[in-house]
Amino acid sequence: VEQPMILVERVKGIMLSPSAEWAAIAREPYDAKSLYTDYMAILALIPATGAFVHAAFIGNETMAGVVRLSVPASLACALYSYVLVLVIVYIAALITDWLAPRFGGQRDFGNALKLSIYCNTPYCLAGIFLMIPSLSFLVILGLYGLYLFYLGAPVLMKTPRHRGVLYATMMFMIVFIVALPLGSFQALFWM
Repeated sequence: VEQPMILVERVKGIMLSPSAEWAAIAREPYDAKSLYTDYMAILALIPATGAFVHAAFIGNETMAGVVRLSVPASLACALYSYVLVLVIVYIAALITDWLAPRFGGQRDFGNALKLSIYCNTPYCLAGIFLMIPSLSFLVILGLYGLYLFYLGAPVLMKTPRHRGVLYATMMFMIVFIVALPLGSFQALFWM
């Protein structure tokens, strides 16, 4: 089976039938390189491309008119956005692994990285909406990843299901606090 087809099937599975997909993911061997190169690195191109198109061609509406960045500045913004997604996914895996015993689960960095990567699928897919200013608010659909985390944590991190909502919420809040300054740096491109 060709790699793009595997990617499409995984995206479809995690988005449409996550419970069954988590069971399949749990059985797969841990391979950080392929998780990044064959999945996350490809999906992270979607929000990066959305950021580039938005910055270079659409711009932001201000009182002074539409503000666009030059193509080189837009590429820098997109590259930063791309790397940021990859870094935050790794940080989220570290936090997920660290938090697991605090919610009755087991530490397993390989499974934490799987959980973090696949829970970011909705965010990456929603990144397409960055290209359409009137629909950019739909990036919030990426929060579906919290539900995916809730479903996946018991399977991959062995946390009790009844602790899932609190585990997902705590993980999201910590990642948000850690990622906020990193993401805020990107706003400097717009100033």
